[in-house]
Amino acid sequence: MGNRKTKTVIIMTRRIRIIGACALSIAAVSSPAKTQVIVDLSVITCGQYMGKDRDTQDVLAAWMSGYFNAAKNQSMVDLSRFERNRKAVEKYCKTHKLETLMSAIQRNSY
Repeated sequence: MGNRKTKTVIIMTRRIRIIGACALSIAAVSSPAKTQVIVDLSVITCGQYMGKDRDTQDVLAAWMSGYFNAAKNQSMVDLSRFERNRKAVEKYCKTHKLETLMSAIQRNSY
């Protein structure tokens, strides 16, 4: 029973990190900045994504999830499905480093 509780705490902690990363991204966009960084997410490769720190991966994964959910006209986020898809994409990306992240998501998400 202890392992199940620990796993739940880890999942909830991760979800909080993802939500926090999204909030920070929104705050950064809405606050005035002297330097603007523009990232073309359509050209990021699996290798580049896997080479980022976990916080950056969280932001990219959350953005990609929102992008693909919007494309399917889905307004709700299923965090369990998000985690399953993220794990599947990251497993795929480990062996397909030159493929774009968007393509990897399209191949491995449901």
